[in-house]
Parts: sequence; C-alpha cells; structure tokens
Amino acid sequence: MTLPPLNTDVRPPAPNSPSPFKKWLLEGSPEPDRLGFYEDEQSVQARHQTHPWWKVMCLTGVDYFSTLGYQPGIAALAAGALSPFATLVLVLVTLFGALPMYRRVAEESPHGDGSISMLERLLGFWPGKFLVLALIGFVATGFVITITLSAADAAAHLTENPVIKPLLGGAQVPVTLVLIALLGAVFLRGFNEAIGIAVGIVIVYLGLSAVVIVDGLTLVAARPQVFPDWLAALRLGYASPLALIGASLLVFPRLALGLSGFETGVVVMPLIKGDESDTEAHPAGRIRNGKKLLTGAAIIMSVFLLTSALVTTLLIPAAAFQPGGAANGRALAYLAHTQLGETFGTVYDLSTIAILWFAGASAMAGLLNIVPRYLPRYGMAPDWTRANRPLVLVFITVAFVVTLAFRASVDAQAGAYATGVLALMTSAAVAVTLSAIRHGQRQLRWAFGVISVIFIYTISVTIIGNPEGLLIALLFIAAVLAVSFASRVQRSFELRVSRVVLDDSAKTLLKTFPIRPLRLVAHRPGRFTPAEYHKQELRARQMAHLPDEAPFLFLEVEVDDASEFSDVVEVSGLQVGQYGILQARGSSVPNTIAALMLYLRGKAGGAPPQVYMRWSEDTPLHLALRFLIEGRGDVPPLTHEILRRAEPDRDRRPIVHVGG
Repeated sequence: MTLPPLNTDVRPPAPNSPSPFKKWLLEGSPEPDRLGFYEDEQSVQARHQTHPWWKVMCLTGVDYFSTLGYQPGIAALAAGALSPFATLVLVLVTLFGALPMYRRVAEESPHGDGSISMLERLLGFWPGKFLVLALIGFVATGFVITITLSAADAAAHLTENPVIKPLLGGAQVPVTLVLIALLGAVFLRGFNEAIGIAVGIVIVYLGLSAVVIVDGLTLVAARPQVFPDWLAALRLGYASPLALIGASLLVFPRLALGLSGFETGVVVMPLIKGDESDTEAHPAGRIRNGKKLLTGAAIIMSVFLLTSALVTTLLIPAAAFQPGGAANGRALAYLAHTQLGETFGTVYDLSTIAILWFAGASAMAGLLNIVPRYLPRYGMAPDWTRANRPLVLVFITVAFVVTLAFRASVDAQAGAYATGVLALMTSAAVAVTLSAIRHGQRQLRWAFGVISVIFIYTISVTIIGNPEGLLIALLFIAAVLAVSFASRVQRSFELRVSRVVLDDSAKTLLKTFPIRPLRLVAHRPGRFTPAEYHKQELRARQMAHLPDEAPFLFLEVEVDDASEFSDVVEVSGLQVGQYGILQARGSSVPNTIAALMLYLRGKAGGAPPQVYMRWSEDTPLHLALRFLIEGRGDVPPLTHEILRRAEPDRDRRPIVHVGG
C-alpha cells in the first residue's frame, strides 16, 4: 500500500463570487491557496509594477522638491543675511551625511523596508517587533502629516490668490479636504497614474523654478554692488568666520525639513526597475538604480537650495520675509511676480500649488509600500491591507480627521511633521552606524557615528523647541500599537502559514507509513531514547484508548520565533528504534500542527489524519497569554479551532483527540 498523493484540491468552490466593486477594491490582495495557506512574501513582492528610477524619483521628489516653495523663506527668516551659509550647511549634511547614509540603507534593505528592517534585524523577536511598531508610528506621523500639511499649504496658496480669494477666501478647511480627496482618487486609479502626474508636475515646477533662479542670478550679476553689500553686512554681524559657522550650525535644525524625501526614496524601492537578472534575494540592478535615485534627487535639490537661497537673500528686502510680508513662505514666487511679470508669476503660483498638493503623493506611496511590508506579516493588520485601494481609503480617512483636528493649519502641523521626518532619519543614522560596527568597518563607523550625532542633536532641538510635535507622534504610535495588537488577537486563530516544506527524511518516513488514517501523537521535543519513547507510547495508548495494533507517528513541534505571524513550517523525519518521529518548526505549536495535518490530508475520499493530545494543567488565562506571546498555550482546543475555521466541512476536517 502506498501513501496517497498530498492534497492540492481540498477547498470547495466559493458559493458566491464577490461583487465587481469588491473585486476592484481588493485587487492585488492575496488569496489563500486551496490549502488555506498564506501567500509568501516573495510572491507579494513579485506583484509590484516597476518603473525607471528617474520616474520614481519624481514621485518621491514631489515632496522633496516642493520644499523649494517655502525653504528659502524659512532660511531667510531664521538666519537673515546668513541664509546662504546656513543653506550651505544643509547641503553639506545632505551630500556628505544623509546621502551616504541612505545609499547604505538602499544596499542593505532593497525590498521597501527602509531603515526600519535594519534595526529590526538587530533585535529580533518581540523587542524587534515593538521597535518596528514604534518606528511605523513615526512613519505614520511624518507621512500622514505630509499629506495634510502639503494639502493645507496648497489650499492656503489657492485661497490667498488675489484672483480666487473672492470666491474661496476663508474656505481653507473645505479646500484642503477636496485636495486630499483628489490625491486619494489618483491612488485609487493606481501607481502608474500617480507616477505619470508626478513626472509632469516635477518637470514643470523645476523648469519654472530654474527660470526664476537664473533670472535672479542674472540680475545679481547686473548689479555689481549687491554682492559686496551683502558681504559687508555679514562682516558687521559676525566678527570671524568661526562665528559665522557657529551661527549657521545653530539655525540648522530649523532648516532640516529640506532633508525630507530620503526615507521615502528607500521605502519605494520595489517600484524601481532593476536588471532582468535581478532576484528578490539579490536585486543588484534595483539597488544600483535606487542609489541613482537618491544621488540624483540630492544633487538636484542641493543646487536649487543653494542658488535659491542666494538670489532670494540678495534680491528680496528683509522686511518682506517677515510674517505677513509679501515673500513670507513664498520667496521664489515673490521673485517670479516682481521680476518676470504677473502672468509668469501666476503660472508659477499654479505650479507651486500643484506640487504642494501632490507632495502628499510621495508620502502616500511610502505608506502603501511600508505598511503592507510589516503589519500583515506580523498579523497586526488584516491581510487585505496588502491591497492598495483599501489602504488608500484608510489613509485618506485618517488625513481627513487630522485636517479637521488642526483646522488645516500649516503652522500647527509643522512640529509633528518635523518630528516624524527627523525621527526616521535619526533611526536610519543609528542603523547604518550599528551596521558598520557589525561589519568591522572602522572608518565608516566613525563617519556614520558623526552623522548620528548631528541628527540626534537636530531632533533634540526640534523637540525641545516644539514638544507638541512629539506628543502628536506619540499619539500616532499609541494608535498603531492599539490597532496592531487588537488585530493580532483577533487573527490568532487563522492558519498563519505560508507553506509546509517536508525534507527528504520526512518524505521517506511517510512513505514507510502507508496506514490510513494517519495517526500522530503530539509530544514535547527533546532527546529521548527508545525506552523513553516506549513509555510515551504506553501513556498515549492509555490516554487515547489506542489499540495496540494501531500504529502512529510521534509529532514534535519546536517554536522558532513566536513573534512572527505567518511562517514556513519545516518538517524533518527521525527514526529512534522502532518509533518514527516527525519534527516540525513553526511560529506557533497549534498552527503548525493544524497546517501539517491539512497538508498531509488525503484526497477526497481518503481518511483525514488524526492527532492525539493531552489536556494542559495550566490556568486558561496563562495559557491564552502563552499562545499569544510564546506560540504555545492550550494546544488541543486551539488546534481544533484553527482547523474548524480553515476547513468548514467536518467530514474532511482532520480530527483532534484529547485525553487526560
């Protein structure tokens, strides 16, 4: 008698097909296979549509490049005549700090994990999961506030426009909500549409900004006295070059928002087209093109930041930068109107409004890539969150709530935005420093250590100056933790297995055991002799009333990482004397047993396998906690419940026997 083939067709067809709307909404959401197992992570990643790196750079750049709309004004307000030097410090940190740091992140984490996965690997198990959830809270803070703040800023430009103000004046909140809804509509259509719009907006905005800056530099060259007057003002204000450098460093934290965009650049790496020879394990082409994205964006932004800071400082009166002044928050737009005429200025205003509105696309893309990468894998979000459209609706709803809570105020949200962005950059700096230490790279260790100190200083100054931003970030973290653990508890009885893998020893053992039904006796793993297994056999037969002529296999389950939700069950075989033992590894004992039994079940008409267990002596509460935290708990009823949910047909369901 031979072992029946393993089942590949055990689920009855669904009685009702989903509605067209549900199909559209959940497009891209993984379906369990016919055994009820989850789609593995490699298959999930393979579904990403990829694009040339420069197009993805435009998607991430709508946030990064949009800071040109307000960064020169912020620099002038914070540093006055020192603005170009303060901006130079920002550029140096960008090119020699943030850029090398994130190129290292792209190399070590090319699958859309960002710097978060680097820290996760350092800790592992539950501490690593808690750290990831806290960092995702900062991600949510930075990215959601990017969406709401950018839309609010675009709405402010729109409602304050002289032509439109009579129609929309005072409608800041409704206009912001409409802009956020339009952003959501773009992503409901798909990433292709979002990237296409981003490319057009970035090309137009940077082109018009270049016209304004080149015209400003030409004007400075035509007025030879402007530059010497500026240098004279600096000499009056700062007694020595060291004083000038020190003052530039002191105002750096207020300009650090000009570094936004790096974390998004590594988070959306799965969207970057690599080489045909790339694999998910070794995506060399994607890594190379990801580095091109980061380098290209940093160089472009550095050139624009330096030149815009120079022309705005030299050509705009200091009073115009003050609150209520014509150049406050819109320095380049001011030059566009005053130097190139109202028609060009209006066109530039429209391009600024467009890129500020679509700056949230960069954040949305980041959220849509990083949330499915972590939370479903941890069981801390429903599996449908791997589909884009439901997530878009969730994030847009959250953005609506945040907008209403802050009354679409740009200033009220600025602290939370800075805290979220700088927290992620600080964690990335720490991650690459620890990575360099782990790899024994002494010079890089010190270089990245200095970068870490810079970002720790920057975020500390930011939090001290605006503690409300940290409070808002903590609220986001608390919300992520609460939703995550509620989901984990709710999903505990799912099958939670991506696949079952039997090695050759397990297959050989099963081939030599042709009796049906296949009987398994659950047994704690350990090093046992034939005599000890004999004692366990006698105990099992007495407990389960198994007759002497009914053969069985022992089943031992080892938990490797209980903090993982979905896992691969690996099974090997062992012969100790006359006793055959199947040894399985998984993230949870009940789920591993249930998955193996479903996998070993015979085809229709074959007898389902049976497993024999003993009741636990522990208290129910303690057992429930052990199941959630350690993956063990009250195994018999938990295994039965998992099987009941995975297989509704009682005649086809593997059988669980329990005795004293």
